[in-house]
Formats: sequence, structure tokens, C-alpha cells
Amino acid sequence: MKEKWFITAKRADFQEIARTFGIDPVTARIIRNRDVVGEEAIRTYLLGSYEDLGDPEALKDCRRAAEILRGKIREGKKIRIIGDYDIDGVNASYILWKGLARCKAQADCEIPDRMKDGYGLNLSLVQYALEEGVDTIVTCDNGISALEQIAYAKAHGMTVIVTDHHELLFADKEEDLKQLPPGKEIRKDGRIFLLPAADAVVNPKRPDCPYPYKKLCGAAVAWKLIQVLYRLMEIPREEEKEFLEYAAFATVGDVMDLDGENRILVKEGLRRFPGTKNPGLRALMEVNKLAGQEISSYQIGFVLGPCINASGRLDTAKRSLRLLQCQDRQEALALASQLKALNEERKDLTMAAVEEADRQIAVEGLAKDRVLVAYLPDCHESIAGIVAGRIREKYYRPVFVVTDSQENQEEAKGSGRSIEGYSMFEEMVKCGDLFEKFGGHPMAAGFTLNRSRIDEMRRRLNDSCTLTWEDLIPKIRIDAAMPFHYISEELISQLSLLEPFGKGNEKPQFAQKNVRLLRARKLGKTGNATKCLAAGEDGTVIEALYFGDADQFRQELETAFGEEEIHKLYHGLENEATLSVVYYPSLNEYQGRKSLQIVIKNYQLPPRRER
Repeated sequence: MKEKWFITAKRADFQEIARTFGIDPVTARIIRNRDVVGEEAIRTYLLGSYEDLGDPEALKDCRRAAEILRGKIREGKKIRIIGDYDIDGVNASYILWKGLARCKAQADCEIPDRMKDGYGLNLSLVQYALEEGVDTIVTCDNGISALEQIAYAKAHGMTVIVTDHHELLFADKEEDLKQLPPGKEIRKDGRIFLLPAADAVVNPKRPDCPYPYKKLCGAAVAWKLIQVLYRLMEIPREEEKEFLEYAAFATVGDVMDLDGENRILVKEGLRRFPGTKNPGLRALMEVNKLAGQEISSYQIGFVLGPCINASGRLDTAKRSLRLLQCQDRQEALALASQLKALNEERKDLTMAAVEEADRQIAVEGLAKDRVLVAYLPDCHESIAGIVAGRIREKYYRPVFVVTDSQENQEEAKGSGRSIEGYSMFEEMVKCGDLFEKFGGHPMAAGFTLNRSRIDEMRRRLNDSCTLTWEDLIPKIRIDAAMPFHYISEELISQLSLLEPFGKGNEKPQFAQKNVRLLRARKLGKTGNATKCLAAGEDGTVIEALYFGDADQFRQELETAFGEEEIHKLYHGLENEATLSVVYYPSLNEYQGRKSLQIVIKNYQLPPRRER
């Protein structure tokens, strides 16, 4: 795929920042590239701790919600937590369940079934709660768009508390309100936002919420409520810290921006993982061969988190919640093993669906669309979002994957994943009449619609799309052009100060052009990596790893330099192969020895030579 490389050139006095904080000027440049500006902001970025987290009472309605819960606990009322089936919803549900149990509340937890119930609070869950004598519903990671369902609960005498982090339903014009269910109107910046008629709504994205940091995940919002409740119930402040690892788990797993408060929260939470007292988390790390190790955001996002999500996709998220709740080691190991097996099954299903989506895009000529809508009737609806993400990576377009509903023959369900510059939620609002139900973020969304309207959805999303073809060229941001001789153990150690890496705080990327390849070989049976010896422009030689299709890498080299030259390269002989690379430096430790290496993230080859 064609890419546009550019060096981020944000200005600052890097030497002064380096002197003030005792860091390398390159590290100072990276911090500035993350839009961290000013001495206090840099201090918080590098040294921020638990004490720098925001006051939960600054969240609109948070104290009110806690006061309501305190009253319900004293009255012995039955409280039901209703969460969501993903990693954020499961951790949020656990935080509320555990926190309310500590306060001696009569509370239980219900997580919707993805296939039967769909996302969030629905009327059947409200009716079920009424039948079981539940007095109060507390939502987590959902509820902000459940206007009709909450109105129904209130009409039947229930108390409802919403904790959520998703975007509010809104209209830009009065006439657009007709497409939306009725709710409490908040008008701001020319928009009409709709709030459910709950007794308390705790969501930093409320336009009238003064909380300064808006990017908290659902589990973090739930934790803020428990913090305030603990204070009202006079529970020692130290005890609120036990929820840090779950809030961090959810923040990374739900792909929230790792800046500001989220960055501190994740740093503090990850530190607690190796010594966690939770038998379920210990078992999950054990079956994934991570027991006793330091846990990074990568391991949460790509190893542990997908196991928690897999149960909500292919089975029931209650299995993941039980893992967090259980206290018996053997039961925890059995549950963790089941989740790992479900995740392996999910991987196989995903691979097959991605191949079918790719075939459909090629056969039906969909690649000409700026917004891709792939209809995969047989795809398991729970993996539609993952498939959309994989297709987005390949084509760099906003992608919607639509599947047949298993409950209703006339319905289709789907998920979307977006790119920079395309707010998926706002674009769906423009044609909100298409959908029976929808919700989400700028970068991701879920929806239900009638199957007969799938083609109309594809047409209208493309007709209203303002993306140019220039917008659809992936942009590779480079922090600095850095020659290999500048790489050192000390610099690599300093770069670790910038962790945790993830969305909003990406791993630094450096560039070097005219890199000579001295030798290369394919690694592993699956051929998904290539190991090279590379020389920079100044002659510095360093080991380089490329994690990608090894056969394709070799084929592209042969196209650029000819089979004979690349045959020499793979046999360690002098050759003409050169390329430009975007890379990240790392330290390879093997049998007690350390050596510098780079991991090639992207590469560009010179034009094919005439022979």
C-alpha cells in the first residue's frame, strides 16, 4: 500500500527540556511530538503518580449517584449492575460488584448476551429486573443511549444510575430530533444532546460535565463512582487502589488514548499485575505463560485482553466475569484455560471472515468506495468488529462489516472501525434513519438495521463522505531521522520512560534512509519474520528484524534489485540491496548477552531498475 512518510517537526527547546528532566534531547523531542507542552505537563507525563489522578467528585452526578447508592444500601434495596460483554464492560461490572459488596450492598450483576440481548440495556433486561424485585439498576459501559429503556424503568418505579463513557445521542437541527427517542435535552455549541431520564448520569462526555479529562473508559468511570461511595461509607482510601489493575486492563483493552489521566492510571495498574491478589487474573497470566512477568500494554492488548473478550464473542461474558470473581485456584485455572481456547477458536473464525471480506471487495469492485461496507451473512456477528479492523488495516478506509442477525431473519447487525479524520458515530448520525439501533465512538461503532437497507447504507455513507483520496493514504509519523550510531543502551532505557505505549502515546518511530542490507534470512516455519544485518549511511552495522510476510518482503526486493542480487543477499554475499526504513530500537538479550537491534516497522524500496 502506498504510504506517506513525514517527520513530525514540532518546535521546543529540546536541550533545555533535556537538562531540566535529565533526559536525552531525542526523548525530549518525542515528548513534544506527543503534544506534551510545559514543565508541569512534562513532569506529569514522566513522573505522574496516583496523586495526580483527577478528583472523582468533579464528575457530574458522581456524588449524587454515590449518595443514592448509600441510601439504597442502608434500606437493604436490591441493586442490579448491568454491564457489557467486552473487556471494558466486564471489568466495569467487576469493579461495581466488588465495590458494592465491600459496602455490604445487596447487589448482583447481569451482562447482556451478545446474540440474544445485543448491546447495552434493553427492555427485556429491565422487565427481568422488575420481575426479580430489583429496586435500582446501575449501568456500566452502557446506558447513555438507552433513552427508551430507562424511561420504561422509571415509569415502573425503578431507580436508575448510568455510568458510561460513550458519546451522547445528538441532533444538529430541531427536525432531526424526530429520528431520535425523547430524552432530556442539553444544548451546547449548536447541537442538541439527549440525556436519559436516569436519577444520575455519570459520563465525562456529558456536555455539562466539568471533569477535565474526557477519555476515561467505562471501567474507570465505574471506579470513580466506587471511590466516592467508599468515602461516603468511610472505607479507608487505600482500599480504592485495589481496582487500579482492572481499570488499567479495561483502558488498554478498550483501546483508549494513553495520554493524560489514562496514562497514569495504566502505569499504576500495570505495576500491580505481577503481584495481583486476584486468583482469576493470576490464572489467566499462568495459562498464557506470563506468570511472574512484568505486564506491558502490548500483553494486555494482544494476549490477555482477547481472552476476556472471547467469551463475550463466542460464549457468554459471564464466564469472564466469573473468572475475576472466583477465589479458588483450580476453578480459576479451568476458566482461564476455557477462555484461552475460545480465543484460539475466535482467531480461526476471524481469519476465514477476513479472507471472505477481502474476496468480496475484489470481486465486487468495492475498493473504489471511500467507505467500505462488506456484507458477510455467515460471519459470526461477534467478530464483525475485529474483521472490520483487519480490513481497515489493509485498505486504510473506514470499514463497516454487516452480518445476518441470528435472532431475526429480517435484521442485520454490524460493527465499524474508522480512520483518522472520519468520525464514525457522527457519520452514522447523518443517516440515522437507516438504523434500528446504533452507537459508538469516532473510531468505532455498532449497529442494527433491516437487511433490505444494506445497499442503501453503502450508498448513503459514501455519498455523504467528505474524505478525499489524499485522506486515504496512510500517514507514517516519524519522530526523528536518527542514524544507527546514535542508538545506545542508555537511549533504549530512556525510551522505556515513555511507556505505556498505545493509542494516543504511540511507540516512537525513527527513520534512516539508504540502509544497505548485508545479509538476510527468513525466520520461523510460518515465515512471518525476516532477520537482516543492516548498515547505516555512516557504516554503523546493526541487526534488524522485520515482522511481516517474509516471502513478500523477498519478492519486493527482487522486483527492485533483481533475483541475482537478492540471491546474494540471502547467502551473505556483497549485493546492491538498499532501502529506507522506519524503525524502533530495542535490546536483544540472549543467554546473558545483550546486543542492540532495530525492529523495522515500515520500509520503502527504490524504483525498479532497468536491466
